[in-house]
Amino acid sequence: MVTEIPTDLAPELVPLAWVIGSWEGVGVVGYADAPDTQFGQRIDFVAPVGAPFLHYTAQAYTLDDDGKIDKTLTMETGIWQLVRKREAHDAGPGLMVPTADTPFTTADSVEKLRGDDDAFELEVSIVQPHGIMELYTGRVKGPRIDLATDLVARTTTSKEYKSSTRMYGLVEGDLLWAWDMAALGNPLGSHASARLKKVA
Repeated sequence: MVTEIPTDLAPELVPLAWVIGSWEGVGVVGYADAPDTQFGQRIDFVAPVGAPFLHYTAQAYTLDDDGKIDKTLTMETGIWQLVRKREAHDAGPGLMVPTADTPFTTADSVEKLRGDDDAFELEVSIVQPHGIMELYTGRVKGPRIDLATDLVARTTTSKEYKSSTRMYGLVEGDLLWAWDMAALGNPLGSHASARLKKVA
């Protein structure tokens, strides 16, 4: 599968261009002694106009006997971006506007962020509706993303959740992903995986 890179894409998003779009499919979820259950999912990776980051949303839901949506399991939202120091050409904190021009004007100018192992480092924040926020670090190398975190913020009412790893890869044009977690007193172990097809 050839990844088409939009002409208006921020250069810093070129290493992530292959994941941009909407993906839908089914997967299997289970953990520790819980039985495996099939679920449906939609993931969207959107490149906001002129922004050097991706907006990520994901919805997972159980399926009825006819394969239709039964009830929502979770909805996630987050920000995915390359790791680099934030400078005057970046917005923020808050609504602060940039006070300089970005040095990242071409895909070639982003190459200086590539590591010796040919990968780009990533930072990803994901918020769940269960009183949990995760801050991942990881890498993108070609059409594969690996993320890991032990930095989890939880509300006092959330269930126990300590760490997590996630992997995303492009295989035969489909988005395959797998999620391991350490939660509910259990060590890091397999939690969920899915195969999604690009729908937009």
